[in-house]
Amino acid sequence: MTGRRRIRSTSHSQHHRPVRATVLAAGALVACASLAAGCGVVPGTAGGSGGGPIKVMTWAPSDTEATNKPGMPAFAQAYARWINSKGGINGRKLTVLTCNEHNDAVSAAKCARRAVKENVVAVVGSYSQYGDSFFPPLEGAGIPYIGGYGVTNDEFTSPLSYPVNGGQPTLLAGLGKELAADCGNVSLVRPDTIAGDELPVLLDSGLTTGGHRPANDVRAADDASEYSAQSTKALTGSTSGAPVAGSKKGCVVPALGDRTSTFMDSFRRAREGYPAVRTAMAMGSVDQTVIDASGGASGPYEGSYITGWYPVESDARWDAMKKVINAEAFGDNRIDSADAGVQTTWIAYTVFKKVVESLGSGEVSADSVRGALNDGLRIPTGGLTPTLRWTTRDTWSSADDLASVGFPRMVNAHVTFQVVRQGQLVAARKGFTDVTRTLQNADVN
Repeated sequence: MTGRRRIRSTSHSQHHRPVRATVLAAGALVACASLAAGCGVVPGTAGGSGGGPIKVMTWAPSDTEATNKPGMPAFAQAYARWINSKGGINGRKLTVLTCNEHNDAVSAAKCARRAVKENVVAVVGSYSQYGDSFFPPLEGAGIPYIGGYGVTNDEFTSPLSYPVNGGQPTLLAGLGKELAADCGNVSLVRPDTIAGDELPVLLDSGLTTGGHRPANDVRAADDASEYSAQSTKALTGSTSGAPVAGSKKGCVVPALGDRTSTFMDSFRRAREGYPAVRTAMAMGSVDQTVIDASGGASGPYEGSYITGWYPVESDARWDAMKKVINAEAFGDNRIDSADAGVQTTWIAYTVFKKVVESLGSGEVSADSVRGALNDGLRIPTGGLTPTLRWTTRDTWSSADDLASVGFPRMVNAHVTFQVVRQGQLVAARKGFTDVTRTLQNADVN
């Protein structure tokens, strides 16, 4: 997966906003902006930029012992250099501030407070699992959070959030749906944490939609140095009662974030004494760099199913992003075009650019950016996602279908299916698969 997740239900956290409360909060926020009344937000003041530079922030953890995403702020700065070399956005220079979120709640809150102090117009393309810490300061100042990585439930509930992908919920639900047709017994290896408790629910929503029984739940520490016991338990669960002629192979799904590679090292050794199984995981747990480092076609990922949010890195639709990297960050080893964090940051800045362009010669502020997004601006992303559109008006949007299961801000529930063949990540099927209906079967409330 993508680090220690905080996809949580309302029953697990007293800070998590219920869907009804979130919808009411969204309405209140729009009302405040419309009336220019004092609701903690003074329209046009946060990041207001007349004709001067436009200031935004991108944050992510770096130099930690857990999840690290240094490529996201590094790419954001490269993007600013590139866009400014072309005259900026609507003739205005883009200033990108970065912040090391350190993968802890205190630093996440500090990054958000700094964004408020610096009067940024938006936080764009960022990663943090501590939505409870960073959203309150942003919400108090009316600063939109555009294109977060999708690691917190708050990103799909906060009225200030504009996610470009469906986060972990879509990846696991889509993976379960795919595995239902191809796997015998399925074992899920996931963190023994409150966040990890949500993962079986999401995977099982896809499995049961496909007529498959739920996965065996194997809990593991998310900071262990080896996983031999968990590997054995997962293999036992996925191969029990097998093999018989014509039976489907069992499948093992590691969902341990950055520790997935550590698990696969243990798993490679343990699997030799068991019938053949397949492995499957979500993008963020593995990318082409990890596959290459593990031995390519002879490594443990060969034949693995992978779900992602976007097309494979070799797809021509990424060429525009790669041109930016080649022009402004060639040789910067923090930035990998195959990294889902870098890809999400590119899409987030694509959204932000379209929003600013839609404002023409008008003021660019946190309020005007948020207003354009809430008014239902349609934003194409060059085919990397479906056309994105958020709205708080009385018109239907795709998010309406997911509000009932706790994801009212999710407007993109599409995933892609990939597979590792001859050491290369390739598309397993063309196009996107919409997992909205699958998520509606998930009991995450």
